[in-house]
Amino acid sequence: MSTCGDVMLKVCGVTNQEDADACRAIGASLVGFIFHPESRRNVTPEQVRAIETPRIMRVGVFVDQSPDEILHIMDTAGLHLAQLHGDQDVDFCRTVGRNRVMRAFWPERYDSREALERDLIRYENCCRFYLFDAGSSGGGHGRPFDASWLKGLCSLKTWFLAGGLGPDNICEAVTSCDPCGIDLSSGVEASPGIKDHDKLNALRSALDGMMRNPNQHCGDF
Repeated sequence: MSTCGDVMLKVCGVTNQEDADACRAIGASLVGFIFHPESRRNVTPEQVRAIETPRIMRVGVFVDQSPDEILHIMDTAGLHLAQLHGDQDVDFCRTVGRNRVMRAFWPERYDSREALERDLIRYENCCRFYLFDAGSSGGGHGRPFDASWLKGLCSLKTWFLAGGLGPDNICEAVTSCDPCGIDLSSGVEASPGIKDHDKLNALRSALDGMMRNPNQHCGDF
C-alpha cells in the first residue's frame, strides 16, 4: 500500500506526445489511451503507436471490443496492459492474458466491502491490477466517490483509485483509503483529451508535500 508520496501515478486519456512527455515529467508510472469511439478522448492504435513513452507502462482502455480486437489493438499500439472497463468476465480476462489486464470495478454498485472482496477473489488469478472507479458502470464520470470504506481492503493485487481526482482533492483521496495508485484524467485536463500541465505539476507538488509532511492536513496543499 501507499504511504503518501510514493503512490503510483496513472494518467489516462492521453492523446498526444506533449502530454505524454508532461506525464513522464511528473513521474507517472502508467499512461492510458482510450479506445472507445463514444469517448471524446478516443484515439486510434496508429496514433498511440506514434506516441513515445520510454520507461512508462502503456495502458489501453477498452469497453466493448472482443478479446481478439483488444489483442490486435494492443499489438498495433504497443500496449502493455488492457484496462477492461466493461463487464468482462473471468474467461475474457484470461483470454487477454492474466498479466496484461487491469480490471475495473465500481464499489458503488456493491452493498458491502465483503461483496466487493468476493468479486476481487474471483478475478484474482486472471488480472494484474484492479481499478476502482465512480458510478456503477462505464467510466469518465469525472466525479469522486466516498472511497474511505476501501481502506484496509483485502486484495492481493495492486489497486488504483479513479474518479474525479485532481490537485485539489488528491491528498484527501490518498489519505482516506491508502490506494496503491491513483488514476487521473479529467481532473488534470484543460479540455477533453488535452492535459493541463499546470494541474499536473500542482498534483505532483501536492503529493510531494504529503511525503514531506505526512501528518499535515490535506487542505494545506
